[in-house]
Amino acid sequence: MPGKGLARPRLPAIDPDVKILATGGSGQVGTELSRRGPAWQANVHALTRDDLDITQAGAVLALLKQAKPDVVVNAAAHTAVDKAESEPDAAFAANRDGPGFLAVGCAQLGVPLIHISTDYVFNGERTGGYRETDPVSPLGVYGQSKEAGERAVREAWGRHIILRTSWVYAGHGGNFVRTMLRVGGERESLRVVADQTGTPTFAGDIADAILSIAGDIAGQEQAAWGTYHYTAKGQTTWHGFAEAIFDAAEARLGRRPTIEAIATSEYPTPAKRPVNSVLDCAKIDAAFKPPRRDWREGLAEVLDELLQDPED
Repeated sequence: MPGKGLARPRLPAIDPDVKILATGGSGQVGTELSRRGPAWQANVHALTRDDLDITQAGAVLALLKQAKPDVVVNAAAHTAVDKAESEPDAAFAANRDGPGFLAVGCAQLGVPLIHISTDYVFNGERTGGYRETDPVSPLGVYGQSKEAGERAVREAWGRHIILRTSWVYAGHGGNFVRTMLRVGGERESLRVVADQTGTPTFAGDIADAILSIAGDIAGQEQAAWGTYHYTAKGQTTWHGFAEAIFDAAEARLGRRPTIEAIATSEYPTPAKRPVNSVLDCAKIDAAFKPPRRDWREGLAEVLDELLQDPED
């Protein structure tokens, strides 16, 4: 459901004969790919882990040969950042080995691959937005495994688009927006980190960008292959994100918690986070011109979904 007053523009159609196969179908981006496919008139087949475990090389190749997709989108990943610190083998299997197997299979079939990566491949020490050419230096296991997945894709298959994004949320799954609404409904005050900066990015906007790009690259041997950054427009801190959530939700919730700004040092976690997660998206804007909105517009859409009135 689009945010009130924020109806999406009419989207261009993708040739319905183009078959888009997506992994991670039960995740945030995978779910939105299924939801938004009809608006693009796109033929999207989203697979859950029960359908395909990408860490099994033989199963990956067999399914790709059977499905005969025109574009493959890898939205499957081990995304539990803190948990990855205690289970690195699982993180590397999902985030490095799985993408590598998909890329090998795509190479054998001559099929383009769109692979989703993350801002966590950077250490956060840069001033300003990270560009695709900036050196990677992940801080923890999650970022290390995702960076290794990027390398596996590049080494296996040239016809790929690696799409780094950040601070992903949706009206479903585990994410910051849903956590804030739940915890904010239980407590009078919240403490939220105010010294990490990034761009909250709605999974639905990522899905729209992927579908737009998929329509451009399907059946193409020559395209602007490579690594790109895609987030919503603008930036904020986790504290600013929380404030924006409750600014928009207060009228319908009937209450608002106090939100205290704290330093990262006051909220220790097993995995260290980048202080700066802002990604420069000029390259993708120039090459593909995918739909890209201000982060507040995506937030409004998600809050309308989560807080809609029963009679709506």
